[in-house]
Amino acid sequence: MLVQPVVCPGSGIRSWTVLGDDDVPVVPVDRFLAYLTDIGRSPNTVKAYAHDLKDFWEFLGFRGLDWREARLEDAGEFVAWLQLPPAGRSGAVAVLPPAVPEVSVPTVNRKLAAVSSFYTHQARNGAGPGDLLASWRTGGRGGWKPFLHHISKGKPYRGRAVTLKAPVKLPRILTVSETQAILDACARVRDRFFFALMHESGCRAGEALGLRHEDIAAAEREISIVPRDNANGARAKSGGRTVPVGGELIRLYADYLHGEYGGIDSDYVFINIWAEPRGRAWSYPAAYDLVLRLRAKTGIGFDPHWFRHSAATRWLRDGVPVEVVSKLLGHSSVTTTSAIYGHLTAEDARAALEKAGWLTGREVSW
Repeated sequence: MLVQPVVCPGSGIRSWTVLGDDDVPVVPVDRFLAYLTDIGRSPNTVKAYAHDLKDFWEFLGFRGLDWREARLEDAGEFVAWLQLPPAGRSGAVAVLPPAVPEVSVPTVNRKLAAVSSFYTHQARNGAGPGDLLASWRTGGRGGWKPFLHHISKGKPYRGRAVTLKAPVKLPRILTVSETQAILDACARVRDRFFFALMHESGCRAGEALGLRHEDIAAAEREISIVPRDNANGARAKSGGRTVPVGGELIRLYADYLHGEYGGIDSDYVFINIWAEPRGRAWSYPAAYDLVLRLRAKTGIGFDPHWFRHSAATRWLRDGVPVEVVSKLLGHSSVTTTSAIYGHLTAEDARAALEKAGWLTGREVSW
């Protein structure tokens, strides 16, 4: 089986499909992926769903199952199958218990979420056995209770029937010295401005690559993140927002325009200047090629998303309310922000207690 990129006729929008062993699209998967594209899901999201459903279809083929015949027990076996190496999945090689799982727990959970979404979509269209991975639960004593439980007390809520417990993983952030080293390693103002923008505003790399000159209000010192279609495929993952920035970042933007951008006619802020085609919007591969060069130069194995994590962590440590941080990041809810950045390290906890005077003075003596 194969995941294949496609271009939707008429709109020209890029999407993905899954081809069977006969090189023909798998119809139910193809329709589901087309639906995701139609409702505006990111091409990267559609691509990930395509790969996840390809794995599920390969598992069904190995088991000799039609997708409409799959049951909850089969979903459990799918989890075990995913954790086998390729040779073990085909049944050609017996895998001993100590073998390291082929995919991580978060990846397995993502694939299960894709399968669940597929079956939910089919059920809403009157096809399939219903949501394969959904179970309806009620909040009980000592258990997790959904939001507004006090209003809907006793009513069932939709939960996941199969999911693996993933270890809590703190987002990787950059230290001040690491950030400075990366910025100083940039030989061009454009590149320095790219990373400085993410450090200051907490925007994603795709949001930076889709930035237009009209989105930068120099006088107000504000950067607007605007969801739109971009020639380089860059996307604003979440809704639009405006982020205040400092004057130094605006001055760096001006240095970039006067020193390197010059008279190039383009709406995009980040463009090809030294590579062809000159003036075209800077692409993901070009930006990531810069990241690889800076990794080798600095010895820091960073990812562009670390700048976003660092900004969020810095804001929270400096006392910015979580609801403000959520808005600056463009999260759909404060719950999302808290889930990602709400896990304090021991050092964070100590700093907060010392700031409150809890560790420096006592009302009672020991």
